[in-house]
Amino acid sequence: MGLSFSSADTIWVLLGAALVFFMQAGFAMVETGFTRAKNAGNIIMKNLMDFAIGTPIFWFFGFGLMFAGSGALIGGLDFFIQKDYSFLGLSVPLWAYAIFQTVFCATAATIVSGAMAERTKFISYCIYSAVISAFIYPVSGHWIWGGGWLAQLGFHDFAGSTAVHMVGGVAALVGAKILGPRIGKYDKDGKPRAIPGHSLTLGALGVFILWFCWFGFNGCSTISVSSDESMTAAGRIFFTTNLAAATATVAVMIITWIRYKKPDVSMTLNGSLAGLVAITAGCDAVTPAGAFFIGLIAAFVVVFGIEFVDKVLKIDDPVGAIGVHGFCGATGTLLTGLFAYYLTDDNGNPLGLFYGGGFQFFGTQLLGVISVIAWVAITMTIVFTIIKKTIGLRASREEEVRGLDVTEHNLVSSYADFLPMPPQVLTGETENATSVLLQGHESGAAAAAPAIQPAATNATLTKLSILCRQESFSQLKDAMNSIGVTGMTVTQVLGYGLQKGRDTYYRGVKLDDAKLLPKVKVEVVVSKVPVETVIETARKALYTGHVGDGKIFVYHVENTVRIRTGEQGFDALQGED
Repeated sequence: MGLSFSSADTIWVLLGAALVFFMQAGFAMVETGFTRAKNAGNIIMKNLMDFAIGTPIFWFFGFGLMFAGSGALIGGLDFFIQKDYSFLGLSVPLWAYAIFQTVFCATAATIVSGAMAERTKFISYCIYSAVISAFIYPVSGHWIWGGGWLAQLGFHDFAGSTAVHMVGGVAALVGAKILGPRIGKYDKDGKPRAIPGHSLTLGALGVFILWFCWFGFNGCSTISVSSDESMTAAGRIFFTTNLAAATATVAVMIITWIRYKKPDVSMTLNGSLAGLVAITAGCDAVTPAGAFFIGLIAAFVVVFGIEFVDKVLKIDDPVGAIGVHGFCGATGTLLTGLFAYYLTDDNGNPLGLFYGGGFQFFGTQLLGVISVIAWVAITMTIVFTIIKKTIGLRASREEEVRGLDVTEHNLVSSYADFLPMPPQVLTGETENATSVLLQGHESGAAAAAPAIQPAATNATLTKLSILCRQESFSQLKDAMNSIGVTGMTVTQVLGYGLQKGRDTYYRGVKLDDAKLLPKVKVEVVVSKVPVETVIETARKALYTGHVGDGKIFVYHVENTVRIRTGEQGFDALQGED
């Protein structure tokens, strides 16, 4: 066909495709971390299948619908991408462009997973994922990127604030609304309850992955770096993308610090994503100053948007996907109409309203946002309603309570045989216990146990069970050793009590007074050391004057027997076992 491709452009596009693909890992970590551990495997599976299902379907049907023609509404029918696409004027091979577009399609589909997490039937989610990849995303994508009617009007969405993120955000809103909230999310008066995710560490990892990959999402959407103009644009896009994300992150931290009295970790992580989503539409068209203000505005939109969805609309969105991708995707697209500087008319004048461009370009951006919202809302309502009326959309109450890992995937736990212990517990006491255990094995498991020995004394035995903060264990251990209490059993537990000393918020929702908190339970049995001494020493070691210092429970012990020697009572408390 005589086509000439640029090696630099081809490498650039393939690099972008790899980075955007890796966003699936970022979304998986964010969604897993912001939800409960009993559904971690299910969420990982949904993010995996979004991409795995969407890839062959987009190859079979979706790519042609999006790019195989310049019709106003759809591209055309091209099964398995067989037509001649030279009319696109690409400087890269068709298959490089096809994989680049495939990973964008998968991103739109996976956004919905977080909003519908913890209560969606797996088979129903797979069906939804296939439909959005085959039809819903490609049609609106054609309007914007495939030469459709919005592109013909001059609508500008450089890398997908509307085409990708808002499509996913609107689909998430519709799905979460039809699905209904998780069990226990709202009380009988409709007041939202906070349901904290099980690992902010995973959530933060996901955000860092997404931020990194967004440079490919936005930067590599230039499709070219073989000219001075395209290289300049790519550099500017990297800079504006990063600036908007950083600005939104700092702004959300400050907003939550003021509103919730403390800077909210999970909401600040959402702030990073909000800035990235908002800048995506105009990252090529705005100045750094414009990117700063887009990130700043996105910060307010995401905080109050998530609260609005949760408290006013009463839609349960565990990860904030609607606020981040839906609200901020629309906002970023509209703000492009205000801040566009490098988009110019035929006379070289900027199109942005704030640069004298008038209302026409802003009106086109507004029309595009409204049209795509209507398209996705209508089609996804139909899709989710059909699924709900046929095979069912929501897991049963029993399945939701037990967790989708075990009920949908026969997975007992995503963290089998893994129990993270607080660093304070991993002390010399644990090491000594390990060495004693090994010494016991040296004598051989088949050795006969000695007979139980008569107690040498009838001294009273008392057990104390001390519940305290994890970080307080070291000083408690040292205090016990100082009065001669050297044997103790340490367990990591969750405590359920009334925590009325402070207001605690999670993603803008006040946590219930009664909640599970990580604690350490230390059990000791004493005889010669006075019980009152142990109690007073423990209180002095653990006292801070704040709610949550802990409790001490005192029990009478009838007897104790050392397995290794058969000694009883006080004698069994002495020694190294």
